Amino acid sequence: MFKRKNHLPPKATYKEVWSKGDAITKCSFFIMGLNALKHGQWAKGLSLLLSEIVFFAWICLTGFSSIKALSNLGLIKKKQVIYDASQGVYVTKQPDSSVLILLFGLLALMVVIGFIWLYIVNLKSVRKNYVLERDHEHILTNKEELANLFDERLHTTLMTIPVLGIFLFTILPTVFMISMAFTNYDRQHSIGFSWTGFKALGNVLSGDLAGTFFPVLGWTLIWAVAATATTFFFGVLLALLIESKGIKHKGFWRTIFVLVWAVPQFVSLLMMAQFLDYQGAFNAILMNLHLISSPIHFIDNQAAPWVARITVIFVNMWIGIPVSMLVSTAIIQNLPQDQVEAAKIDGANAIQIFKSITFPQILFVMAPSLIQQFIGNINNFNVIYLLTGGAPMNNNYNGAGSTDLLVTWLYNLTFGQEQRYNASAVLGILIFILSATVSLIAYRRTNAFKEG
Repeated sequence: MFKRKNHLPPKATYKEVWSKGDAITKCSFFIMGLNALKHGQWAKGLSLLLSEIVFFAWICLTGFSSIKALSNLGLIKKKQVIYDASQGVYVTKQPDSSVLILLFGLLALMVVIGFIWLYIVNLKSVRKNYVLERDHEHILTNKEELANLFDERLHTTLMTIPVLGIFLFTILPTVFMISMAFTNYDRQHSIGFSWTGFKALGNVLSGDLAGTFFPVLGWTLIWAVAATATTFFFGVLLALLIESKGIKHKGFWRTIFVLVWAVPQFVSLLMMAQFLDYQGAFNAILMNLHLISSPIHFIDNQAAPWVARITVIFVNMWIGIPVSMLVSTAIIQNLPQDQVEAAKIDGANAIQIFKSITFPQILFVMAPSLIQQFIGNINNFNVIYLLTGGAPMNNNYNGAGSTDLLVTWLYNLTFGQEQRYNASAVLGILIFILSATVSLIAYRRTNAFKEG
């Protein structure tokens, strides 16, 4: 038995609609909206008909040429001076803007896909009206169709503008960025560029950038694990400490730590960069206490790579622990105390209770959030860029420093001297694949997913 949906029992194939339908029904396969107009559904019919007219007018005027230009991204790649025989003078021709050609070409493809979707909507409407007419059932009038948009199909109506925005401002830029990875778009080819296939990908994975990509990838993963684990673990310990019996003024202590998080991150990081400078306050304090004899290079270009990396992890702890503390506090306050009391009666100490009861339940609740934090740390641009700027620089790397992550290296490739936009696009794709794969595998292994 078929389930009705929007009054449409799917009891007819499109072949039956074409063979047994009347002339208007058959013409509706080519002229969108005719069948709707036949049944008085003026709003739907005119919308579909006008959409088809506008689409074919656009495809003939500019759409087809925009799609065709995608094959070569413009014929003129460099500025040319040619002799115009008709005028008897030399004429300078500027290179074609491959960026605009690619952008408008991709936009044209999206318009074509949108029209195909509208055509499918038209076919479904034709089949629906055919079945209702054949079975002598009520066909919605124009007024009823419009009312249906704000009743049963309200979700479709409300989602129209957001979905359009997603296509224009999320999908189109993403596809545009992915397309850049298959071109030679860089400083030498900033206006006119061409398709190069997987050459840019090969340069990153096995070419001149491979010696930078794999070490930076390794440090990115180490950083993401360390930054996530330290902020989570010490955030939980801090929450447990504040929530312990005998601690007074708990609200005051939470506020003190939350202030670190409440201050804009770029302010905190720039302040810490000054504090940890070679001539900064931290070195001055250590020297006044006679703990060191000379200043230490923590985050500048003369710092040891391992010192700079440990420093950024500690600074990230200072920024990230308050967030984990707040989330952990909410979970701790709602833990079932009967289990804790039973464990105490059985002789368990505080460490055993934390290991066997408190921590597993906090981890169970926070596992999806930890995955989100891990992915966020892979793409944590602010901490590295504002604190160290990638320093110390590494002569063995191409455009990256010892503390650069993939995302900051991508930024350097884009806005540095070489401006290798194609390599940056490849890195963007690889970062997305890494983030999506890790998050998918990790989330599917969490107890929250298994028991959901």
